[in-house]
Amino acid sequence: MGKKKFRFLSMILIAFMFLLAACSGGGSQTSGGGSGESGGKNVVNIGYSGPLSGPAAFYGERTLNGVKMAAEEINEAGGIDIDGTKFEVKVVALDDKYLPNEAGSNAKRLIQENKTPIVFTPHSGGIFALQVFNQVDNFIIGAYSSEPDIAKAQNPLTVMIPPRYDGYLAPFTKYTMERFGKKIAFLPTASQYGKDWAEALQPYWEEKGGEVVYNSSIDFAKDTDFFTIITNALKENPDVMFIGGASEPTAKVVKQARELGFEGGFVIMDQAKLDEMKRVLGDSYELLEGSIGVLPLVDSDEPAVPDYVKKYNEKFGEDPGSEAGLNYIAMHVFAKAMEAAGSVDDPQKIRKHIQDGLDALPAEVKIYSIPSFNEKDGNFEHDLIVGAVEDGKIIHVPAE
Repeated sequence: MGKKKFRFLSMILIAFMFLLAACSGGGSQTSGGGSGESGGKNVVNIGYSGPLSGPAAFYGERTLNGVKMAAEEINEAGGIDIDGTKFEVKVVALDDKYLPNEAGSNAKRLIQENKTPIVFTPHSGGIFALQVFNQVDNFIIGAYSSEPDIAKAQNPLTVMIPPRYDGYLAPFTKYTMERFGKKIAFLPTASQYGKDWAEALQPYWEEKGGEVVYNSSIDFAKDTDFFTIITNALKENPDVMFIGGASEPTAKVVKQARELGFEGGFVIMDQAKLDEMKRVLGDSYELLEGSIGVLPLVDSDEPAVPDYVKKYNEKFGEDPGSEAGLNYIAMHVFAKAMEAAGSVDDPQKIRKHIQDGLDALPAEVKIYSIPSFNEKDGNFEHDLIVGAVEDGKIIHVPAE
């Protein structure tokens, strides 16, 4: 069964489950209004459904940190100003354990109980589940996933926050082919996301004259020792390995490949982060020599980054990654879009003013360069930042 057919059937099943839940609940659905009063204050609730327990909890907490930190800054500056009325931002977070059906249930609860005009969701399965009913229930999805199909759906109440991963195909391929060669071994995560990435990279790599000499995947939920699969890949004498998944197990793949004598480069899908992998590998980029991936936020040249990194480090005791940074800037954009729309509780008006929100961002929160918003596809159009490891240091790689 193709992935699109499987995804379509899954969405039908999820929609049917929500219909049954709504019928058994004995009450009408509540539309996505987010304003109200709490303790004498005007409040707008912002929803979040993500993994806050289980193996992906660390990832979920980082995405939530970005939203919460931005909300605190907005409140400290006086809140969201709607024609002279100030609204305090309150983030309401629910754990979905990285499960699409839980994300859908959480969104229903956030809409009905908290009247959230926006629900942040940091995984593609959850986003696709929410796209089944978000237009009916009238709320914006703050979609933190680089899966291109999110934008291709052209859902009019979705805002896709990170760059699409298909934008990385050209710079990743050009850099590694020129530096190492054209033979590549595929060993990405066995998740649907990893499979989608591989399905996008393989034809592009071959179009550029490359050859996929080994094609498999690693189930990080089951496998902890990758010796056998890496040994089998190395028998095909690849110049490059395509790897990725969560940062920690991906770093272990790098370590074992080096121990087995691999001296080539690594194409690292955007889910794994170079700076997080470095911490797993002894706080050094030595083993990651020749890797290309997403440029770590701390290595960005954007003027606002140093102060943001300092504030984040003081608050959370670590450097921020793109999970925190991109959700941070997205929350600020939503706040400015609400002000431009003159509403905190009309998702359609807010969505139409996302570009105004981008244009109104103060300099101190512009930690990413996002010139425009594609209103039709619903994604931020980034100035893409790519990083590679050369001589033990991160360098910037042109993304054109």
